[in-house]
Amino acid sequence: MSTEPAPGRRRTLTSLLLALVLAIALVGTLGATGQARLVPDPIPGEPLALVEGIPGPETGPPCPLDKRYLDEPPTGLREDVAQAWQRLRAKAAEAKVQLCVNDGKRSVGQQEREFAEAVRRFGTAALASRYVLTPEKSMHVKGIAVDIQPLASAAWVERNGRALGWCRRYQNEEWHFEYDQNHVTAGCPALLPSATGS
Repeated sequence: MSTEPAPGRRRTLTSLLLALVLAIALVGTLGATGQARLVPDPIPGEPLALVEGIPGPETGPPCPLDKRYLDEPPTGLREDVAQAWQRLRAKAAEAKVQLCVNDGKRSVGQQEREFAEAVRRFGTAALASRYVLTPEKSMHVKGIAVDIQPLASAAWVERNGRALGWCRRYQNEEWHFEYDQNHVTAGCPALLPSATGS
């Protein structure tokens, strides 16, 4: 007598196993944050990219130009943003300008820690939000923002980055730049006073 399951039962077992594998993968993505969301890639026809749960580097080597800052690898940035960053860095190198990434991609958990630290430092969530956004609003979590140091390098990007899709976004953060291919043709949006928009 055969112990092999019937074909219908085999398909059911395979479906259950696939569902279990997907559930385990989702739990792994959730990690300690309890959140996992699909972030749409702006390129039509391309697959969605799950980037919010991907952590960025916590640290990196010191920036050779100013050791008060880091030069993190651009790990975890959305793929098109990572490519745009490499183009920007190459263009800067042609002009003999070095760009250090003091902060790039953050996961939801990393952003929550950054926000909590800002609340401790500034005293209230409202004041903290002028410099650090909550995870659901952060472009670092979406993998499309980098903080460039030192300030002379950031100033070069502000003057030259738009041609490659990079724009400074906040008046109170000379180092914060966000990527959008539309900036190349439409230009940079008007600077917001701070991350809260006021």
